[in-house]
Amino acid sequence: MSNLRNTEYGSRITHHASRNTLLLAVLVAVTAVFGGLLLAYGGPLAALALLLAGVAVVVVLRNIELGFWGVIAVVCLLPFATIPVDIGLTPTFLDLALAAVVGVWALGLVTGKQRTVITTPITLPLLIFIIIALFAFIFGLANGPLTPTLLRKFAELILSLLFVLVVVDYCRTWEQLERLVKVLLLAGAAAALLAIGLWLLPEDTTNDLLNMLTRVGYPGGWVIRYIEENPELSERAIGTSVDPNVLGGLLLMLGALAGPQLVAKRPLFSRWLTYLIVGSLFLALILTFSRGALVGLVAGLGFVALARYRRLLPYMVILGLFFLLLPPAQAYITRFVEGIQGQDLATQMRYGEYKDALILVQRYPVFGVGFAGTPDIDIYLGVANVYLTIAQTMGLVGLLAFFAVLGTLFAYAFFNRGPIKGDGRKDPVWLGLHAAIIGGLVAGLFDHYLFNLEFHHAVTAFWLLVGLAAAATRLGVEEEIERLRD
Repeated sequence: MSNLRNTEYGSRITHHASRNTLLLAVLVAVTAVFGGLLLAYGGPLAALALLLAGVAVVVVLRNIELGFWGVIAVVCLLPFATIPVDIGLTPTFLDLALAAVVGVWALGLVTGKQRTVITTPITLPLLIFIIIALFAFIFGLANGPLTPTLLRKFAELILSLLFVLVVVDYCRTWEQLERLVKVLLLAGAAAALLAIGLWLLPEDTTNDLLNMLTRVGYPGGWVIRYIEENPELSERAIGTSVDPNVLGGLLLMLGALAGPQLVAKRPLFSRWLTYLIVGSLFLALILTFSRGALVGLVAGLGFVALARYRRLLPYMVILGLFFLLLPPAQAYITRFVEGIQGQDLATQMRYGEYKDALILVQRYPVFGVGFAGTPDIDIYLGVANVYLTIAQTMGLVGLLAFFAVLGTLFAYAFFNRGPIKGDGRKDPVWLGLHAAIIGGLVAGLFDHYLFNLEFHHAVTAFWLLVGLAAAATRLGVEEEIERLRD
């Protein structure tokens, strides 16, 4: 009987291996055919892009976690890179990475390989938010043409929102969640160090290096950015994020995520690496001269201090005052004062945008005007405020749905933090994830990159953190339930 079982088991293994070999052979053959056609008609760069895409799909099929790592790497390091293949649309690296992860996850459900989906309380309000976005998009097409670019960018938004469900379902153990957080912090530190390095180089050298990215869809020409776009003022760090405010938004969220690791009893990394990660994120953020991002970081770290480390508040105040007294900080102080008084050009433009946005919302308060354009020639889409941006495109109904998602997330966290609070390793991660979201929401008062079709990677980063935060709370709840059962 034992020999019979061994024979049957061996035959199943052989059959499984044969099936995998056949599948791999088919993939190789299809890739070779299409690669040859692209090499003949699209050139070597297009063929290489297809080859890399095919390799990425095979890798994600074998291990979906590597797909998550790919999404994180692209978000942090090459957020605007596009595939050099013209198929009517120009997919980005991030499009392919997200589509691969979501597609493999969905394929598991369709084929029955995965029979259950893990959810959290934010699932329902998130789905409602997505439905409202689809409704606003469809009915807003009367206000502008449906172009391939608009369709792609809106699909990217929906894909980023659906990514939350995939993240929550994937993080079924704390080890899985922790690995994603580690990769996120390492990739963020790499982006920060790259931004610092480019800022330190001579401007001409930095510009030449960044212009090399035009081969993958980045803008060319003179891409260095300055305060108020004035070359007489300080250069602003941009890294590979094109815009200093967008880079600042990413760094503030990752900085708030990393901040609690400085005081964690059991940090995710060794102490020296933790200091390097946090220091690089903070320094690169300062070099962006993004006032909104700096305020967001302070808000995120303030949440951490109030929620867990109140004894550190005096030290944070002293450190903040010390920073303000440093000579390099005087430029920041001047810009903050000018911003509060409305004296600088950027703030004056924001005030004008706020006024025009409120006019639009007053005219179309329920579902907004959609994403294609506006019905009236005296109003326009675009305002440096994430909440007014949502109200413009999705109306007050969409804005309320957005608040419902975030309100549910924080209510879920508030009422279920107990099981995690005493854990010296898990609690700093939990605090950091929620601090990152709070920081992003505060910075959203001054900019719109967290809900802007032009900044897909910033949208993805924010909703990735939302998914991780929801998953962290759920894992704590599950551990408490298991403890009570035992």
